[in-house]
Amino acid sequence: MTIETVMPYAIEFSKLMLFIAMLVVGIRIVRGPHAADRVVALDMLCLLGVGAAALAAVSTGSIAFVDVVLGVALIGFLATVAFAAFIERGTQSDKE
Repeated sequence: MTIETVMPYAIEFSKLMLFIAMLVVGIRIVRGPHAADRVVALDMLCLLGVGAAALAAVSTGSIAFVDVVLGVALIGFLATVAFAAFIERGTQSDKE
């Protein structure tokens, strides 16, 4: 068995695992129960998007997806920091 024969199966298996993980994360976003749980699930969904774009780069052999991976990762990080600050500000006003 060579890499050329195993790689298509590995890519299809990875697609399936990413899809299942996205479904589970989607359920966590909908069900909650707290805002922090939803923010963590949204960050995980962003990471799964990065994984999907990286998998697309591997399967097509195109390096253009690498730019997409970097952009989505950066935006996801900034969104997580913004949501964390929003939640922190909300909990401080609740205590007062």
